[in-house]
Amino acid sequence: MRLHDLFPAEGSSKKPKRVGRGIGSGQGKTSTRGHKGQKARSGGGTRPGFEGGQMPLYRRLPKRGFTNIFKKQFAVVNIDDLNVFEENTKITPEILIEKGIIKKVLDGVKILGNGELKIKVDVVAHAFSKSAIEKIEAVGGKAEVI
Repeated sequence: MRLHDLFPAEGSSKKPKRVGRGIGSGQGKTSTRGHKGQKARSGGGTRPGFEGGQMPLYRRLPKRGFTNIFKKQFAVVNIDDLNVFEENTKITPEILIEKGIIKKVLDGVKILGNGELKIKVDVVAHAFSKSAIEKIEAVGGKAEVI
């Protein structure tokens, strides 16, 4: 059997209804829309969530919270992820992207202290957690803020 031999099983597919093709077709004139009314008009019908004029659910529920438009979104890197580098490497955001540890910088790179660091490295990033700085300096490395 080849791809061109495939066809739908008997009775599984149905031809689409061709409306508006003359009175003899049975779906001519009003084209299955009936007479007048909102649904008969072009572009007629109601929007999603319309409840017939009743106050819709999304307007009955209270508003909550807000979005801080000044929030910084950091690309997060754990200390554990830095063990792939060689000893005495200077780690910058560009090198992290090159190695595939982060995809993009966003508003900056933040180093978090999750895991253990086994090598001495100098890390250059936009932000550090306190535990990350302690762990980097404990092995003799440096944490430098850009």
